[in-house]
Amino acid sequence: MTPTLAGICIILGLCLMLATGMPIAFALGLAAVAGLFLDMGPGVIYVLAETMFAGIANLGYVAIPMFVLMGAIVAGTPAGGDLYKSLDRWLHKVPGGLVLSNIGACAIFSGMTGSSPASCAAIGKMGIPEMLGRGYPASVATGSIAAGGTLGILIPPSVTMIVYGISTQTSIGRLFLAGVLPGILLTSMFMAWALYDARRKGFRFGGGVLHYSWREKLESLPKVLPLLLIILGMLFVLYGGVATPSEAAGAGALLTLVVVVLVYRLFRMQTYVGVFGSAMRESVMIMMIMASAELFAFALSSLFITQSLAAAIAALEINRWLLMGLINLFLLVAGMFLPPVAIIVMAAPLLLPIITQAGFDPYWFAVVLTINMEIGLITPPVGLNLFVLNAIAPDVPTQEILKGALPYVLVMMLAIVLLCVFPGIVTWLPDLVMGAAIA
Repeated sequence: MTPTLAGICIILGLCLMLATGMPIAFALGLAAVAGLFLDMGPGVIYVLAETMFAGIANLGYVAIPMFVLMGAIVAGTPAGGDLYKSLDRWLHKVPGGLVLSNIGACAIFSGMTGSSPASCAAIGKMGIPEMLGRGYPASVATGSIAAGGTLGILIPPSVTMIVYGISTQTSIGRLFLAGVLPGILLTSMFMAWALYDARRKGFRFGGGVLHYSWREKLESLPKVLPLLLIILGMLFVLYGGVATPSEAAGAGALLTLVVVVLVYRLFRMQTYVGVFGSAMRESVMIMMIMASAELFAFALSSLFITQSLAAAIAALEINRWLLMGLINLFLLVAGMFLPPVAIIVMAAPLLLPIITQAGFDPYWFAVVLTINMEIGLITPPVGLNLFVLNAIAPDVPTQEILKGALPYVLVMMLAIVLLCVFPGIVTWLPDLVMGAAIA
C-alpha cells in the first residue's frame, strides 16, 4: 500500500469513527492502531503503551493541569461572577456596556483559565440571561459570548501555546508574549462588531435604568484585583526568568486557591470536591488526546505518510503566501472536526519546517494557527463553544446561536489578514521584552 493510499484509509477511518460520536482520544487511538497494524502486524502491541506515554512524559506538560485547576477554581466559585459584575458596574454608562462587559470578562477570564469552553460557560451563565433581560437580541447575546470564549486559547497563559511550544521546541514565554497584542486586537474587533450587530438588529443603547455609585464600583474591586495581580505576577516571573512555566502555573493555582478561600471564606471541603473533580476530568481528557495524537502521528510517520506529504508540499513551486493560504485552509477545515490540542500535536511539528523554510516566523505562525483553532471552536459540526452555549442557554434556538456566532468567523479571518500585512503586531512585544529571536 502506498503512503498516499494508506493516509487516505486512515483519515477516512478516523472521520467515520468521529461521525459515530466516539470520543476524540479513542478515535485517534484506534485509527493509529489500525495504521500500525498494517505496517507492523501483531507486533504493534509492544509499542502502543511506550509511544503514548512518551507523548506526555514531558515535565513542561505539568503546566497544563495547573492552569486547568486555576481556571476551575475561578469558574467553580463566586470569583467568576464578581469579575463579571465588576466590569458591568464600571462600563454600564458606556453605550453597549453590557455586551462590552461580556467580551471583556471573557478576555480576562481567559487569562485565568487558558480554556475557551470554560470561559464561555462561566461568563455565559451570567451574561446571557442578563443581556436577554435588558433587551439584547438573542443572537447578539450568544454570539458575543461564543466568540469571546475563544480568546481563552490566545490570551496568555494559554494551554494551546504550551502544547505548541513543547511540540515545536519553541519558547513558551515568547509564545505567551506573542499572543498579547493579537489578543487585545481581536478583543477590540469583537467589541466593535458586537456593538454594530446589536444596533443593526434594532437594539437602542442608552435606555438602561441601572445606576451604580462610586462606592458600589469601588467595593467590587478588592475581590477582583488579587486575581488580576496573580496573572500579572505569573507573567512577570515567566519573563523575568524567575520560574519555568510549570513552576509559575503551580504557584498561580496555589495562590488562586488561597485568595478564593480567604476572600470568600470558603472553608467547606465540599466546595472543592467539584472544583478538583472538574479540573481532573478536563486535564485527563487533554492528556488522553495528546497521548493518542502522539500515537497517531507515530503511525503516520511509520507509514511514511508525513514524510511524503512534507516532500510533496516542499516540491510545490508556489508563492509563499499561496502556501500559507493552503496551510490556513487545512487548519480551518481540521479545526472544524478536531480540538486544538490534537491538531497542534499532529500538525505543528510537520508544518514548522515548511513555514520556516518559506521565511515565516514560527511565533507569528503560532498565533495564526491559534486563531484558526478559535474559528473551529464556533463553527459546526464540532464547535465546542456552540455545544456549551446550547447547554447553558437551552431556551435560545440553535439557529440564533449560529446566526450570532458565524459573523465572528469573518472577524477572525480579517484578523489573520491584518497579522499577515502587519506581522509586527505579533513579533514586536516578544522582541522588545526578550530580544530578537535567533533564527
